[in-house]
Amino acid sequence: MTSRNPRDSRLRLVSPRPLAAAPRAVTQRSSRRPAPRPPEGTPPPAELARMARTGLSDAARVARWADSMLGPGRDGATPDGKGTLSAATAERAAGELGLTPAQVRADWDTARLAGLVEVHGDVARPGWRLRAWNRDDSAVLRGWVALFDAWSLAHPEPPEREASAVAEVVSAMPQVLSFLQLSAGPVPVEQLLDLLEQRVTELRTERCEIPYGPQPEPAPEPAAVPDPDAPLAPLLDWALHALAAVGALTCADGQATLTPLGSWAVWVKLEQICVAAQSPAGNIEQPAADMLRGCAQLRPNAARAEYRAWLAARPVGSAVTELLEAARGEDALTRGLAFEALRVVGAPAEPDVRSVADESWLRPYALLWLAEHDGHDPEDAHEVLTREESTWLWVDTAAAVADHGEAPLLVRHLESAVQATVPALLDEVRAVGHPRTVQVLVALAAAHPDPALAKAVRRAAFQVHTGGS
Repeated sequence: MTSRNPRDSRLRLVSPRPLAAAPRAVTQRSSRRPAPRPPEGTPPPAELARMARTGLSDAARVARWADSMLGPGRDGATPDGKGTLSAATAERAAGELGLTPAQVRADWDTARLAGLVEVHGDVARPGWRLRAWNRDDSAVLRGWVALFDAWSLAHPEPPEREASAVAEVVSAMPQVLSFLQLSAGPVPVEQLLDLLEQRVTELRTERCEIPYGPQPEPAPEPAAVPDPDAPLAPLLDWALHALAAVGALTCADGQATLTPLGSWAVWVKLEQICVAAQSPAGNIEQPAADMLRGCAQLRPNAARAEYRAWLAARPVGSAVTELLEAARGEDALTRGLAFEALRVVGAPAEPDVRSVADESWLRPYALLWLAEHDGHDPEDAHEVLTREESTWLWVDTAAAVADHGEAPLLVRHLESAVQATVPALLDEVRAVGHPRTVQVLVALAAAHPDPALAKAVRRAAFQVHTGGS
């Protein structure tokens, strides 16, 4: 009862380190897809990293200033000692760096989007990429790709446009960028506008499909529908300028051209999508819940590849929203896998994960995710949970094992409980109020080979069912 080492990597939802238990054979398959080569003319990684460092040099400069001046206990710390970028701090940074406060704030925002600065609530600290900035080209490129993924946040959308129309354009831009990448040269903006209009029309058509079967009553206030006659040219202009601001493309003389960095980033995402399309699972076109169910039987590496490809095909904001909605369902396995996929998303998912930390079904998973994101060792992240939260998570994970695993797995799941004895576990399980408690205890009683223990578990299930003590 004291061991925390899980015995099955597929159904272990609490810990984010399933590779430790994965069979060695997974990493020794003889047939491997050869590493793809980028298109001819793509600069080598070292040159791409140099371009990324140049484009993010101002953001890195502000991040380093914040690291040296705003750390807790240092002379430059803000009054709360938490390194927040207040108005006074922006003024001070502007004076010391020879910038305007507006430039400091813009560079600060860029640094956050690129992961050079991590902000957790009102606490700011240097990201790991800033530490590796001068020596690790892959860290630099991943930072730039994070900024590229967040292009719609780096440049505010036109205030007079409907939010739903903006969301449609953001959803349609991956196809526009793919066309630019495949064109391998300048493309007239008018041609891109035609493509954008076609894609937005497809999205609206898909959204207006009438699903089969009985439907719930319509909401009293239906969501705003974009005006189909509203021109998309201003939003395309905004999107192109936002992508140009992050260094993904250039616009001149009515034509748009991907930069080498932009072309490489789009190629990487297309390659991820192609890998998933060729995989046995091939879940990139599925909704989040179906994708997660499709990944349930995959080994950890294969599942993460599916997550990355699925995410690459969607705007990060809508993908995170969809994953959290899937996590709210009744299937505990899907809930755990959703947070594994959110670990692949990383920093861009933090605000949304933090916002659901008060939802009882998601709280333990969200707290573990946030603890790991804040730098806790994954093996120790469970320490952020209260005893009650740990017990609730044990029941939820047991429900996943009961629904999708084999009986011996459920018996071994006892070893992951925080309680030292089975009677203590049963007492706290009865008190925690998880809606699947009865089913979990009945399944555990049926699976356990010890007759006396099985009888005690059945008695506990009956007491929960009847409301007794």
